[in-house]
Amino acid sequence: MDLKIKDVAELLNVSEKTIRRWLAEGKIPAYRLNSQYRFSRIEIENWVMSCKLSKNQPGFLTLAKQELEVGPEPLEIEETETKSGIQQFSLYRAVHKGGVFADIQGNTKEEIIANTMKRVAGLLGRDPEMLKELLFDRERLMPTGLNHGIAVPHSRDIVFEGSYDVVVVVFPEQPILYGSLDGEPVHTLFFLFASGDKRHLHLLAKIAHLSGNETAQQFLRSRPDKQQFLEYLRDWEANLEPIR
Repeated sequence: MDLKIKDVAELLNVSEKTIRRWLAEGKIPAYRLNSQYRFSRIEIENWVMSCKLSKNQPGFLTLAKQELEVGPEPLEIEETETKSGIQQFSLYRAVHKGGVFADIQGNTKEEIIANTMKRVAGLLGRDPEMLKELLFDRERLMPTGLNHGIAVPHSRDIVFEGSYDVVVVVFPEQPILYGSLDGEPVHTLFFLFASGDKRHLHLLAKIAHLSGNETAQQFLRSRPDKQQFLEYLRDWEANLEPIR
């Protein structure tokens, strides 16, 4: 089943009013079914990947300045049953489950993808060759490079059973050519593996927003280790609130 306005608003962390405004302005792909708007998951994913974001509003989310105390061990975040609680730290949890690597060898995106899958296949419980080929297929269909040197290799054919998602962050030794929207070489890759279509789209939108944040771009170029990265994500996600 495709998505309704309410679903897309929740996944992109915007208000339903914002979705309706985007529809009126022709900014988001949709179709009508019995006089109601519906959204194809595939079209929304491609839209998120290809959407060029303005400097004034660099993503699908806006920041609200709040104070958050960050302790030395960034592993204790309480899982709540509310939808907002589950989604608020979704990227933090996925990276904590996956990992951050700065020692993956490779001078091309194919080499980086193949060598990353060899490293994390055990964690994912999948065959590395199968994972590699599915990711290659997605790249041939449409490169997963965003803007500002960030890419999000993923495949909708890789879905986990259960309630957890995995994001593996890789910093190549040197930026690599990737076929990104802005033509920039990629210095950071977010390998995205989700447990369902909705969670996949939510995380993809969150990473797209992160890619448009100048402070985040500078932080990623510093090649942080896992603990540093998790501390940054916990602070960043805690300060997100939806566009109204």
